[in-house]
Amino acid sequence: MMPGRREFAAGLLGAAALPWLPRRAAGQAADHLSLAVSAPPASIDPHYYTLTPSIQISAQIFDPLVRRDENSRFGPGLAESWRLADDTTWEFTLRTGVKFHNGDALHAEDVAYTLKRVPTVQSPSSFAVYTRQITGVEVVDARTVRLKTNSPYPLLPNDLSQIFILPRSLGENVASAAFNSPEVAVGTGPFRLVSYSPNDRVVLARNEAYWGEKPDWARVDCRIVTQSGPRVAALLSGDVGMIDNVPTADLAKLRQDNRITITEGNSLRLIFLGLDIGREEDSPDITGPKGEKLGRNPLRDQRVRQALSIAINRDAIVKRVMEGAAAAAGQFMPEGTFGHDPGIKVPAFDPARAKALLAEAGYPDGFSIILRGPNDRYVNDAQIIQVVAQLWSRIGVRTQVDAQPLATLIGRLNRFDVSAYLLGWSNSTGEPSTSLRAVLGSRGKPGLGVTNYGRYTSDEMDALAERGLSTLDDAAREALMRQAMAVAMRDVAVIPLHTQASVWGTRRGLTYTARADELTLASGVRKAG
Repeated sequence: MMPGRREFAAGLLGAAALPWLPRRAAGQAADHLSLAVSAPPASIDPHYYTLTPSIQISAQIFDPLVRRDENSRFGPGLAESWRLADDTTWEFTLRTGVKFHNGDALHAEDVAYTLKRVPTVQSPSSFAVYTRQITGVEVVDARTVRLKTNSPYPLLPNDLSQIFILPRSLGENVASAAFNSPEVAVGTGPFRLVSYSPNDRVVLARNEAYWGEKPDWARVDCRIVTQSGPRVAALLSGDVGMIDNVPTADLAKLRQDNRITITEGNSLRLIFLGLDIGREEDSPDITGPKGEKLGRNPLRDQRVRQALSIAINRDAIVKRVMEGAAAAAGQFMPEGTFGHDPGIKVPAFDPARAKALLAEAGYPDGFSIILRGPNDRYVNDAQIIQVVAQLWSRIGVRTQVDAQPLATLIGRLNRFDVSAYLLGWSNSTGEPSTSLRAVLGSRGKPGLGVTNYGRYTSDEMDALAERGLSTLDDAAREALMRQAMAVAMRDVAVIPLHTQASVWGTRRGLTYTARADELTLASGVRKAG
C-alpha cells in the first residue's frame, strides 16, 4: 500500500524563478490565488470529456446533485436529499435558494434538461456512461425530480456525482465550443468563468452568491504548465501558490524546504497498458521479427498478452521510476476499497515464463511492436513506457516507443490505429463500476466500452457487471463486481501497472487536503489558520 495522507514541510533549494511568469503569489492581493496544473482541460463544457483536468475545472464552475468529498464519500450537493421511492425510482429533492451565475433559480427542469443533453454531446469519452441507466425523468415540482431505471440500480446517486447541472435557459443544441464564453459556462459553482485560453490558463472569479461554503479567493489564475521543471520553479519562486503532480524526482528535496508544504495521498487512478485485442488481422503497429506482415494479430492470443504482462517488473517501476509514489497493481481498485479482490494478485515478474508463453503461442522469435503513450498527462508517463519497452524487448518483443501529447494519442485511439498504449483510469466514485463499464465493457453494447480502445469483449464479464449494477445488497453487489473484474484480469483485457499517488505542493501559509479523485480545486486551497 502507498503511504496514507500526510503533509510535509519541504522545498527544492537553488531553483531560479522563471522570467516569463510574473511574481504574484508572494506579493499579490491576499484574496488572489495563482496555481499551476500539469494538464489542460479538453473543454469547459462539463459534459464533453470524462478527463480529470476537465472535471476539476468543471467542479469549480458547476455543481452536481451529489457531491463527493476528498475520500470519495458521497453527500448532498444541489440535491439536499434522495431516496428510493421504489426499486426502480429514485427521488431527488433540490436545495432551496440556489441560483445560477446568470441569476436563474435552480429548478427540477434544469436537472431534466441536463440529463437529456448529456448523451447528445459528441465526446471522445462520454459522460453518458453515468446516465445510461436512466430510462425516464419526471419533474414532480420545482424541487423534486424522479428518475426511473429499468431495473434496480443502487449506484445512481454515485453516478450523478459525475454530472454537472446546467440551466435550461441555455437552450437546445448548445455546442461544446460555446462554453469557452462566460455567457454560456453558467453554473451554480463556487466560481464563475472569467476567461479561458486553451492550453494556457483559466481565470475564475468567486461567486459571491454561492449557496455553499465560499472559497477564500476572489480571483483564481489557473495556469497550465505541462513541464515539471517550470511548474516546480514557479512554486519555489513564489510565482504560484500551488502546483499539482509534484515530480517524484524532486520530492526528497521538496520535503526539506520550510517554504513549501507537500501534501500527498493514495489515489483511485490505475495506470495500465491497453492492447489491440479485437482485431483479428494485422494490427497496425505490429510486424514480424524481420519487419514482415504476420497476417494475424498476436495480441488476440491470451498467452501473448500474459507474456507481455509478466515481462514487466512492476516493483522496479514503482521504486525506481515512481520513487515509491505508487503501488504495484493487478486490478483496477486499490487495496482496502470497495470492489478490490484480494484473490487477484499482482502479476509476478517472470521473463523466462514470458518467453515460454510466446513460444507456445507460435512466436518463438517474438515480433516487433510500437508502444504509444502520453508525455504530458500522468506522472512519469513517458519514462514508464520507455521502461516497459526495454522489458518487452528482453523477451524478444522488440519495442519502439512513441510518446506524444495525450490529445494526439486519443485521436489515434478513436481511430483504432494503435496496437499497444498507456492510459490511466480513475474510479473516482470509490467503486469499480465505471471501469467495468467504460474501459472493460464490450464496445458497441449500449452504454458500454466508451474508452475500451482495445475492443476487448466478454459476454461473461458484461453479464456479471450488469448483475452487480442492479443488485441492491452491498455485499452481493461487491461479490459480483469482484467476479467481473476477475474475468477481465484472467483474460488480460488490459495490463495493470500501478495505482498512482497524488502529490501537491503549496507555499507556506496555504493548505490543501489530498483527494482520492486527484482533483486540484481552488476552492479547497485554504489560508493556514
